[in-house]
Amino acid sequence: MWLGGHGGKKRGVALPLDGPKSSERLLILTLERYGVWFRSTVVCLCGALGVVSADAADVPLAMSLLVPALLACGVRLYSLRRPRLLPLALLWTLDAAVVVLTGLSQPVIGGDGADVMVEAIVGISVITFQYEWATRPVAGVALAALGAAGCAMGDVLSSPGHGPDVVPLVRMLIQVVLSRAAYLVVRALARAADRSAAVRAAVRREVEVAAARRATEREYLATLHDTASATLLMVSQGDGRDWSWLPPRARQDLEALSAVPGFETGSVDLAALLSCVPEGEGPARVRLKTHIDGPLAIPSGPGLAIFNGVREAVTNVARHAGVREAELRAWPEGDGAVVELSDVGRGFDPESVPARRRGISGSIIGRMHAAGGSATVTSHPGTGTRVQWRWHDRARAPGTGGGAHVTDVPRPSRVQAQHTAVVRFIRGQLRYGAQLAVLLVSLGWQFTISLRQLTTYQGVYRPAWAQTAAFVCLTAVVAIGGAYLLRGRRIPPRVRGWSLGWVLAVSAVGAFTLPPERLTGEADWAFATVGWHALFLLAADLRVRMFAAFLGAHVGINAIAVLLSGAPTAAESATMGISAISNCGFQLSVAVLMARLLHGTAPAAGTAAAREEELRTRERIHEDMQRDHKERYRALTATTVPLLVGLGHGVLSPHDEEVRLRCGVEATRMRRLFAEGDTVTDPLLNELRACVEVAEQQGVTVSLAVRGRPGEVPVEVRRELIDPVAVTLGRTRSTARVTVVWTPRAVRVSVVGVDCADGRHTGEAAPSRGRVTDAKVSVARTTRGGSVWVEASWSRSAASGVDLT
Repeated sequence: MWLGGHGGKKRGVALPLDGPKSSERLLILTLERYGVWFRSTVVCLCGALGVVSADAADVPLAMSLLVPALLACGVRLYSLRRPRLLPLALLWTLDAAVVVLTGLSQPVIGGDGADVMVEAIVGISVITFQYEWATRPVAGVALAALGAAGCAMGDVLSSPGHGPDVVPLVRMLIQVVLSRAAYLVVRALARAADRSAAVRAAVRREVEVAAARRATEREYLATLHDTASATLLMVSQGDGRDWSWLPPRARQDLEALSAVPGFETGSVDLAALLSCVPEGEGPARVRLKTHIDGPLAIPSGPGLAIFNGVREAVTNVARHAGVREAELRAWPEGDGAVVELSDVGRGFDPESVPARRRGISGSIIGRMHAAGGSATVTSHPGTGTRVQWRWHDRARAPGTGGGAHVTDVPRPSRVQAQHTAVVRFIRGQLRYGAQLAVLLVSLGWQFTISLRQLTTYQGVYRPAWAQTAAFVCLTAVVAIGGAYLLRGRRIPPRVRGWSLGWVLAVSAVGAFTLPPERLTGEADWAFATVGWHALFLLAADLRVRMFAAFLGAHVGINAIAVLLSGAPTAAESATMGISAISNCGFQLSVAVLMARLLHGTAPAAGTAAAREEELRTRERIHEDMQRDHKERYRALTATTVPLLVGLGHGVLSPHDEEVRLRCGVEATRMRRLFAEGDTVTDPLLNELRACVEVAEQQGVTVSLAVRGRPGEVPVEVRRELIDPVAVTLGRTRSTARVTVVWTPRAVRVSVVGVDCADGRHTGEAAPSRGRVTDAKVSVARTTRGGSVWVEASWSRSAASGVDLT
């Protein structure tokens, strides 16, 4: 069978990502090795049998021609172990030398044995050349032409006065065409598998990149909540404090915001990290009693997630627990670690915490979830609070009970399942390609070479009708199997069993209706044909041992037919052995090759594809995260960064009312940003409520009214609608009234702030977070005395596709 091999692309070197993909690349390498090894084996075995059939006087000269051919094969085998060591021109010359020397040995050995040996070696060589040089088809065809020329030259030299026999040359031409066609069929299916796998991998890559970006966004929001948002909110809430802690904290916040999250590598000692948890300053200081069993070496991602979560939990103790002491414990557990922070403060009900509050859901649970661990918060009013973080390398321990708690649910890994699916798909494509190739060879061989033999030697068969019936039977077998294959169905086991029985019956008919001296010779069309049909029937669930047993039965039937007429001579036995090697041995080697493709190449291709896809995914994640970080930091440079820089270097004073108002505006904007990712039925109202909560924490009395039926508003539009309201709320000192009006075609958000400081010259009316959008939101602003009225409206255009009803 001629399944495509490869010889052009050199061997064992990783190909660029824009070259042949994993399945095609490994198919090339596998079939090239197959071609070289099988050709070398045939040269060795058939050459030895040819020498056995020669006269004793001709053996030395025959050896002087065949030994260099074997040495050339040995060098070719060595080149497989050392890719790129030998130039292609030298390899081509060695291959050419094999067929030329073999052709020259024909007149030296003489007789029918020499003819069969030369045709077998050259015939196998012209087939394998199409695989060894498949990426350079011109070189493969040139070697095939040189082999045919060598065969013709040997024929002429062995029979002076007669022209070369055309039949072997035509047979070689058919073999070259079939082998190249079979290669193209299998390569096309391998390429299809690569394309389909690439499409699936691209989909998975987009999902993984999106998940990584979401995780980084969550970490960014958690960091923003723990640093700038908390700092600016405290500044906005009053001037009667000791602000000595503010400059270093503002500078630390700037460092945290400028770092790129998600690129932590290596491992850290969690015990060392926990010993650095800040306890706060002044009245807000929380004294920590630590009991840490260290060292605790874990990956830096989970380690930093635990550290940042503990830091936020300590801040929560200072703000809400009503105590100034907490206990921090950490200990190893299996292949991971457990950290616990507990206090005996006033406690709370975790289920009553609004979703808009980010300290627990984002900075503690969400951050740990993104790092592949788990976190639980257990608390009751009046009984204190216990926060526990767990991380395990493989298994993840469940959260502890004992009260109301919130926890996250780890997501199972799908990497192994995806790899298995890719391997199964590649294997299916290669199997289908191999079946098509065997079907092509079976039909091509039967209706070209075998049909000519059947029609030419009708007078030799006894009786001729039996041979014709056997030919028709094989045609029916391959037609039935081909119909199943082309419809994408497997041959039923019962049909396959009966078909194999008929193929074996054809072998018996061919052997016992032909004179024994003609067996395996030119008139025996069935000997070289039935093996391909059997391989086609067994290809779907190929078992090499089963196919070898069939070939053994096939050869045994022919051997019995020969032995019934008397024992053959040594020369006749050698000739039959050469025929058996070049036909049945070739077919068996193809079965071994197919098994190798299905059970070796397909898994390797799946692994290589997964490795390449992992590199692409990592590169894409790195690029996107860097770009996202730059965009986020650019959004902060307009407002938040100047405030932190001024506070960190003493340029801005927290005693200045204007500075506190600006900090309040930025804290309000950040809370709106935190609420942007909530899953709620009315995102606009949810984000407005987040802004209202910040204003209420600063002592402002806010009323919120909604009129009309809420509709869908794009996130970019929501940002521009709410930002003017957030600015006004952040600068209001006493009372404010917020109104949302929905109509079928528009939405309006307005706020009236009483005793509102004028911020028109502070740059606070800029678009939300510094983003440039095409939202086309119109903003109207009116000031009367100490009151400010602001209204932002957006109308749905006909082309927007957004329905507000």
